[in-house]
Amino acid sequence: MAVLPYLLVYLGVVVFVVAVAARFVMWSRMPMHVRWELYPVAHEGGGRASYGGSYLEIPQWWTARREVSLWGELSAMVPEMVFLVALKEHNRRLWTRSFPFHFGLYLVAACTALLVFAGLLQAVAPQLVSGVVGRVLGVVIPVSGVAGLVLGLVGAVGLLHRRLSTPELRLFSVPADFVNLLLFVGVFGVALVTFLWVDRDFALVSAFVANLVTLKLVALPAEGAAAVLPALSAVLLAGLTAYIPLTHMSHFVGKYFAYHAIRWNDEPNLQGGDQEGTIQELLGRPVSWAAPHIKGDGTRTWADVATEDTTK
Repeated sequence: MAVLPYLLVYLGVVVFVVAVAARFVMWSRMPMHVRWELYPVAHEGGGRASYGGSYLEIPQWWTARREVSLWGELSAMVPEMVFLVALKEHNRRLWTRSFPFHFGLYLVAACTALLVFAGLLQAVAPQLVSGVVGRVLGVVIPVSGVAGLVLGLVGAVGLLHRRLSTPELRLFSVPADFVNLLLFVGVFGVALVTFLWVDRDFALVSAFVANLVTLKLVALPAEGAAAVLPALSAVLLAGLTAYIPLTHMSHFVGKYFAYHAIRWNDEPNLQGGDQEGTIQELLGRPVSWAAPHIKGDGTRTWADVATEDTTK
């Protein structure tokens, strides 16, 4: 029985990695999205992004070398991912619930990464763990872990209340939305109980993770609740991690494509270029939309629709 919690955690990690990879591959193989043509585009170089300009301003732009700014992309994406800037601007009341929830998840993920790092460090350089590095980790790990669990729990409860109490949100909420939030409340609640009851310094959960990363699948040096709760908390967190990419919560992967393949895709369609062949292939696909203005009957192609004389 001592081995079972470790095996379940390994399984959760494998499912998470495979599911995220599958989502990424699925979205990367989707057809080219209709371009938004909204400016500024964050990766626009030459200082033009600051006023909403684009490379199309350059005379004979099709012959010029494009300037693409990775820093511009990061300066737009990182604040959005970490602080949910757009949600704060457009829906402040929802942001006050959603931000602590998401930031709590980031802190729990950071705490987990530090636990793994500490476990590996203990295996390869135990002298560092007994020194300053170990003392710093001994403070940062519990602080980030507890802060993340508290923020995540508060945010999940707040989002539950918001969905139940706001009519416009209630109309767009499905049972899965409530189940997902209740899972976070339950799993984070168990982890907080473990901290408050048996593992105030994160020593037991640190030992469990160290055993995981060094393949030392033995029972924790504790008895009763102190032996059960840390392993149970780790298994529940691993199960939740595996579950997330199997649901619509996998939007954390889709957000990359929403920005790069839709919102910021301004790759020029040049004669003989990569875009031309892709667009030609898409224009040859049949249209089956039911909208009367499209008149898609499954035999007409997008090229037919795009070149139709609408005056007839």
